[in-house]
Amino acid sequence: MAISFTKSIVSQLKKDITELENKIVNEKKKKDKAQAKMKQVQRDMKLSQSHSDLSSKMSRVSKLTEEIKTSERLQKDFAKELAAKNTSLKQNLAKELKQDSI
Repeated sequence: MAISFTKSIVSQLKKDITELENKIVNEKKKKDKAQAKMKQVQRDMKLSQSHSDLSSKMSRVSKLTEEIKTSERLQKDFAKELAAKNTSLKQNLAKELKQDSI
């Protein structure tokens, strides 16, 4: 493999890794925001006077719970992908070093 080809792979992997790290951070923020909203809705539920109001808030809690689960799943998926990209980067960096020493 040509050195320039390996360098372009390394460059692309670094870009992908940065993107994945940003996606993980964004999903964590979404999860934290949803958890904060859910706590607020749960506090408000205690003050609910009508059945329809309580039902509405329970539905909102349910939706927020699903949002949190989705965010957690995405974070795990991104973390797996990130680990694979990091492994690939290490392998390609080793190739690059080997090619440079030749």
